[in-house]
Amino acid sequence: MVELKKYENGFEYLEIQNSVAVAKISLQGAHLFEYKRHNEEALLWLSEASNFKMGESIRGGVPICWPWFGMHKSDDSLPQHGFARTSIFSHVDTKESEDSTELTFILKSSKDILDMWRYKFELHYKITIANELKLELTTKNCDKEAFSITQALHTYFKISDTSNIHVKGLEDKPYFDALTCENKTQNGMIKIDREVDRVYQHVDKPIELIDKNKTITISSQGSDSAVVWNPWIDKCTRMSAMKSDNYKTMLCIESANAFDDEREVLAGKTHTIEVISR
Repeated sequence: MVELKKYENGFEYLEIQNSVAVAKISLQGAHLFEYKRHNEEALLWLSEASNFKMGESIRGGVPICWPWFGMHKSDDSLPQHGFARTSIFSHVDTKESEDSTELTFILKSSKDILDMWRYKFELHYKITIANELKLELTTKNCDKEAFSITQALHTYFKISDTSNIHVKGLEDKPYFDALTCENKTQNGMIKIDREVDRVYQHVDKPIELIDKNKTITISSQGSDSAVVWNPWIDKCTRMSAMKSDNYKTMLCIESANAFDDEREVLAGKTHTIEVISR
């Protein structure tokens, strides 16, 4: 079952239910902000202080960073992480079975968007709600010339506590430490005991988020980079839609095309990043 709902302020979202899971997806940003298998806790973290307002990104779930990751290379007046996460997507298709719901959303170039990014495009986003969560983001170049993109599916995972977790699968991988602006190499598994903001490269196998009573596996295609982020204490108190202790129960592991993993999309061609979390 897929039902269109809205908050009192008119903010619209889709509520999805099938035999194995429930989910909620905002039409703004095609932003998945809830995914939960029946009789289990939520896979995704969502801030209790999230603002569901037009023009403001939701704090939690899976924001789409596109067509650039981080700040724009040449114009810092443009929105951080691009414009997709606050743009209105069209919900164009639903395919349902008893244990799976597949929804497709599209964002197309418009006059306002062309003022920020001059290329014509279509951004197709397919979300499959089943026993596993599958996300497929496809960039189609509708222009007459090639363009390059950086992007990320900025997934906030819900954890029991930072003291209980470690991340496996990025051992010996090179990464850029955004806090020190240094290039480093990962030594052993990742533990979260301070602020972390890293972009890993040459990611070629699934990543495991190992918690006290569960393990989340993140498998990607069309992506050779991954971001691991936790704001920790000081930054958490300064961020919008975050409570001071929220850093304890969330960790972002983002499948990406970032930095050295930037992708060129030729005229008339497509590029797809696919992520399965289970």
